[in-house]
Amino acid sequence: MLEVQTISASYGSVRALEAVSLQVDAGGIVCLLGANGAGKSTTLNCISGVVPSARGRIRCDGRDITGWAIERIVALGIVQVPEGRELFPALSVEENLVLGTWLHRRQRNHGPEFERVYEYFPRLKERRKQAAGFLSGGEQQMLMIGRALMARPKYLLLDEPSLGLSPLLVQQLFEIIARMHRDGIAILLVEQNAKVALSVSEYGYILENGEVRLHGRAKALSEDPEVHAAYLGA
Repeated sequence: MLEVQTISASYGSVRALEAVSLQVDAGGIVCLLGANGAGKSTTLNCISGVVPSARGRIRCDGRDITGWAIERIVALGIVQVPEGRELFPALSVEENLVLGTWLHRRQRNHGPEFERVYEYFPRLKERRKQAAGFLSGGEQQMLMIGRALMARPKYLLLDEPSLGLSPLLVQQLFEIIARMHRDGIAILLVEQNAKVALSVSEYGYILENGEVRLHGRAKALSEDPEVHAAYLGA
């Protein structure tokens, strides 16, 4: 499993996280909810090595990876899809996907990775020669996730995948996320759309001011009056 044990983090004098703990079982799917500024993205960034944690430990499959370099964490199978559309717009869809194979670049055959991405996202296959900068917002999000899949993740960290997408695209995207989970990829999902996040998750954590305010089975959280009033609508 992926374990976060009482980590704390700050940006200068501003505290971002305080004693946050969570876990994602191998093959599981967990959501991390909360208002803007609650510390959700910082939690993902600490796990992936982008932001150093001041205290606490992070473990993956029993190994303490606290303080590891980002590339070592990715090589271990923890891959983050950051918020926004961080692509190379002048490169084609296929070229952007190839960049996801960097850690496995000595292996010449990446056919299975391409097949898996195109199976999840057929639209990317149709546009594989098109420059990424000309894709729609939904297609760019597909490409972001597809590029992460090329790195062969065991644990996939998704940061606001539905941001800026239409309701129809959100529904389609989360159907694919649920399918990836069924195929054995463990997922830690940060998402503003609490309703859809809880609907696909097994367990959930709610952050408030950098601390875990509530946690429990996703179904129980979705039925909790406090959670319902704050995140799902009264």
